[in-house]
Amino acid sequence: MTSSGAPGGYDPKHFESLFALDSTSFWFRARSDLINWALDRYFPSARSFLELGCGNGYVIDRVRQIHPDWRLVGTELFEEGLANARIRMPSGVELTQMDATRNPYAAEFDVAGAFDVIEHIEDAPAVLAGMFEAVKPGGGLLITVPQHKWLWSGADVAAHHVKRYTRRELAGEIRAAGFEPVRIASFVSLLLPAMMLSRLLKKDAADVEGELDMAAPLNKACYAVMRLEGALVRAGLNFPAGGSLLAVARRPA
Repeated sequence: MTSSGAPGGYDPKHFESLFALDSTSFWFRARSDLINWALDRYFPSARSFLELGCGNGYVIDRVRQIHPDWRLVGTELFEEGLANARIRMPSGVELTQMDATRNPYAAEFDVAGAFDVIEHIEDAPAVLAGMFEAVKPGGGLLITVPQHKWLWSGADVAAHHVKRYTRRELAGEIRAAGFEPVRIASFVSLLLPAMMLSRLLKKDAADVEGELDMAAPLNKACYAVMRLEGALVRAGLNFPAGGSLLAVARRPA
């Protein structure tokens, strides 16, 4: 995860606890499954990938395992995340410290991604504009963000979110950056009632990891539900609501 460096963008103390959770958590696993499917489905000729706000490196490491011959670059504002990413991936991925609003790359990558990153950043349009410049003409964009303003809770405050997105708002920011949206899909849809109940019961509780750190049988059950949901998304089903949004877009050739 990353921020523009402004206060409230992200608290780096969360990196260590999430590093212990991400490889087993249903949320990280299912989201990564969806990202890798979208990457291969919509950009089959890609050979290079840039991830902004790579955090502990879980997503880009999964990409590396599937595409070990690609050029892979992960950027992160906070050294705490990069330190864990280097432990996870001692080789095979270029890791660099970078402010996502000041992207120096120019038409170097086939695809750029930012996963649960831009909702932390006041100037999200600057991040998207930089991603537009970073990908080659005809190249792609992958984004995930939290969905539905009515789901806002203490968990968003604790995570230092600036906002939760509507589908229209995300599409508008993507278009304003110059990309052409290809698909915007809700996910965490089948588990949305459970998510709503959790937020209601916890009310204003500030707990970033609480929804992810669960007993193994429950975690396994949630992953099974997310796998079913992922199969439905891959089959073309567009859920009307969900805890998150996945956006796929393309830079005009």
